[in-house]
Amino acid sequence: MNVAQHPGTDQVWDWLSQVPDPEIPVISLTDLGIIRDVAWADDTLVVTVTPTYSGCPATSIINLDIETALRAHGIDKLRLERQLSPPWTTDWITEEGRDKLRAYGIAPPIDGTAADGRLAGRIARLAGSSNLTIACPRCGSTKTEKLSQFGSTPCKASYRCTDCLEPFDYFKCI
Repeated sequence: MNVAQHPGTDQVWDWLSQVPDPEIPVISLTDLGIIRDVAWADDTLVVTVTPTYSGCPATSIINLDIETALRAHGIDKLRLERQLSPPWTTDWITEEGRDKLRAYGIAPPIDGTAADGRLAGRIARLAGSSNLTIACPRCGSTKTEKLSQFGSTPCKASYRCTDCLEPFDYFKCI
């Protein structure tokens, strides 16, 4: 594909919005906010990806999924770049992504809590001594309790609603 024929970046973003996260397939990589940039460098498409955290076990699968999706659309010259700074934050999850998480039964992170720069507040949240109110994604009740700081993946904690008694994951703020 030569420079004059390559698709626009809006088209590439659209293709990437169809690539599901391997750990939470209801949400796309763009909904998750880990695709940071898409740009052409001459005839090479450069996709910049920020993993949810540097040790994320899904990073290699995510890169493979991006490459597979774009090659299926005729992109033959592709470079994936890993960007660690600024680090990914749950504040980068789109509103559509938050809605998809909720509909899937995962409580999305509370808006703005990841951006809190006060170290003591962040340490308290990470240690589990938070007074955040997590709403049940099934019934909407705020009468919930944390069962475990660790959920089905490292990015989630296990909660239970004391009204509907259903367990659910909470996407932890990072």
